[in-house]
Amino acid sequence: MRIAFVGKGGSGKTTLSALFSRHLARSGAPVLAVDGDINQHLAEALGHDGDDLGAPPLGAHVADIKDFLRGTNPRIASREAMIKTTPPGRGSRLLRLLGDDELHARHVRLAGDVPLMVTGEFDESDLGVACYHSKLGGVELYLNHLVDGPGEYVVVDMTAGADAFASGLFTRFDMTFLVAEPTRKGVSVYRQYRDHAREFGIRIAVIGNKVTGEGDLLFLKEHVGDDLLTHLIHSPWVRAAEQGRAEGGLEFLEAHNRHALGILRETVDTHTRDWPALHRHAVEFHLRNARSWANEATGLDLAAQVDPDFVPGPASLA
Repeated sequence: MRIAFVGKGGSGKTTLSALFSRHLARSGAPVLAVDGDINQHLAEALGHDGDDLGAPPLGAHVADIKDFLRGTNPRIASREAMIKTTPPGRGSRLLRLLGDDELHARHVRLAGDVPLMVTGEFDESDLGVACYHSKLGGVELYLNHLVDGPGEYVVVDMTAGADAFASGLFTRFDMTFLVAEPTRKGVSVYRQYRDHAREFGIRIAVIGNKVTGEGDLLFLKEHVGDDLLTHLIHSPWVRAAEQGRAEGGLEFLEAHNRHALGILRETVDTHTRDWPALHRHAVEFHLRNARSWANEATGLDLAAQVDPDFVPGPASLA
């Protein structure tokens, strides 16, 4: 299952992404965390000590990723003809989560006890000439070509605010958790996300964070309503971990917060993926990009990359 964590900058979505990833890994479940935020802090939140993860970021190798994933698909003539939204077709190279393949071997490393991929930060050549969504192309291509199954988890820490809607990546998830502080600014991002998500049938649930008392909880219930799934209280253990002085592992997290993580997993596990709908969204956003800019940029009709006979999901691995 694919889970996105979104929210206002500073809401704690990176912290929640890390806690949930660690919760899953601690249970023995196959899990891959992906840092898709412009501020690359997920490795540190997962317990990685040091600046260099030791794996090249996806954003710096999108062209190579395209070459690998297009495989022998006759509808994609070259890496230059493939854009980040190009959906898989017959002949495309499909991926199993944490499989024995070139992409995982190159881009995944352990951060603490959790396998992690990163998109990478802006570098000097990007300044003033590129938007961060060009870095996220590798994540979108990865998810488009991933055939993951029940009991497998991809957890993506997304860009802050409603900026996540600037690409079709927001439709690639089974569940989107919006982290909201009990403030007016904290719930304003929720309203934006709710309205956009409804248009595409995207499932969202709100996680209240940094809740300090009944007043905070009542505020969230008033402004979020039934979308409020659970909440986390202020955590001295998390603060100590962020300062590099926490003792012990996740078992020392406050009982209330451990219970909240369990609710998140139960919510994800009760969802059954609709593979045809997932693929329809991929095709829709590919055609939008083709009409908007990509046909002109490539000199091709990229609608021809859509394979009408491709069957998404586990059957595609046969």
